[in-house]
Amino acid sequence: MVSQKVRVINSTGLHLRPAGVLCKESMKFKAQTTFKFGDNIANAKSVLSVLGACVKCGDEIELVCDGEDEEEALEYLVNAIQNGLGEG
Repeated sequence: MVSQKVRVINSTGLHLRPAGVLCKESMKFKAQTTFKFGDNIANAKSVLSVLGACVKCGDEIELVCDGEDEEEALEYLVNAIQNGLGEG
């Protein structure tokens, strides 16, 4: 299991469009992908779970990947979040 903290830069946080992008990108990997925000743990492969976390712009989440391609998944997803999930 590997993890890394990352700050969400999207001006509207993880609303529907970037949540969908995060889920789509997470599904490219076999590793289980979750993130911690406050007291919540969200499944990054579930749009409803990501939306339910209510992550806003500037919030810091801890991305956690666990599985055979965990390191590759973590690096890829951290970069995707840092680049705004398509919304720069």
